[in-house]
Amino acid sequence: MERISNQQLYVLTVLYQIGSTIIFGFASTAGRNAWLAVLISTAIGSLIILLYTLIMRMNPGLTLVEWYPAQFGKWLGTPISWIYALLILYLLARGIGDLRFLVPITILPRTSIFIVLTAFALLQAYAVFSGIEVIARLGQLFLPLIFLLFFLEVIFIFSSGIMDIHNLQPIAGNGWKPIWNSVWPLGISQSFGESIELAMIWPLVKQPEKIIKTTLIATITAGLFIVVFDAMAIATLGEGIFKNSIYPFYTLIQQISVGDFIENLDAIEVLYFLTTLFFKTSIHVFVGVRAIQQLTLVPNGRIFVLPVVLIGLYLGMTMASNVSAHIEAGLKIIPYTLLIPLFLVLPGILFVVTLIRKKLEKNKR
Repeated sequence: MERISNQQLYVLTVLYQIGSTIIFGFASTAGRNAWLAVLISTAIGSLIILLYTLIMRMNPGLTLVEWYPAQFGKWLGTPISWIYALLILYLLARGIGDLRFLVPITILPRTSIFIVLTAFALLQAYAVFSGIEVIARLGQLFLPLIFLLFFLEVIFIFSSGIMDIHNLQPIAGNGWKPIWNSVWPLGISQSFGESIELAMIWPLVKQPEKIIKTTLIATITAGLFIVVFDAMAIATLGEGIFKNSIYPFYTLIQQISVGDFIENLDAIEVLYFLTTLFFKTSIHVFVGVRAIQQLTLVPNGRIFVLPVVLIGLYLGMTMASNVSAHIEAGLKIIPYTLLIPLFLVLPGILFVVTLIRKKLEKNKR
């Protein structure tokens, strides 16, 4: 069985939580207070992830799809676990859908998107065939590069003299309702609530006693990363453009111009987005394959890699007719119909049930 270190878990968690989040502008509906909405979402999201890790600690050695049969029984728990497996496939398809609309609008407007997505899907399949340890090692190479590019972007934006700190003021000028609407339910579900998927990977960590600390530090890292991105975009573009732009961070990078020499960094930014999106969707595939393998009791899950990748590719190509419908579903439909029940309600019930059962078992002794 493959094993990963806590450092590798940290890397995978950060890359997963950044994922495609920053492509569309996290909490952009909060306008100039989006950065504040991200801070609040990170704080609440950390508590939710703490809940997941506590459930993990009370069910040692078990994955997400094994928690529910273990505590709810086979007849009730197994169908719930299958719902999570199907949700993972849907989230994979949404990630591919993000890529489907991003590439033609940005760097490859004349290239067949089917070819781009097929190549991307083959990379995912190859990565998952190689195993989670290889994906984690690749993440260890790319995360420092992402942080370096991020640091350079901050320097270039400041050097361009295009930021106006007054665009961030007044704080909560329109009250707290717009901020809270961005936090609940999408802000805490997107990236943070989705991290329940990582419970499929936690049993593979060499030092399970450090998982809680590692995961929470990674969550704070990803949250602060997104906060800085939001703040820079708002200060540079202003509230109106940030709130109404489909890809505000792509628009942000287009503004960089240092001495009429360092400019036109659009392609680098898109490659930057593609890297984080690749790791998130690859984790989706790995987790989806592992979930199906455990639910079907098949010894080798590799036989599911290509079917999972192809299902994700097909759904990603067909689930939305245009980018507006894609974003609309992500903002107004999915959080209420899927994310709240599966990321908050059921884990909360599972935690209470597990706690009660553990206490009853202790009393019997």
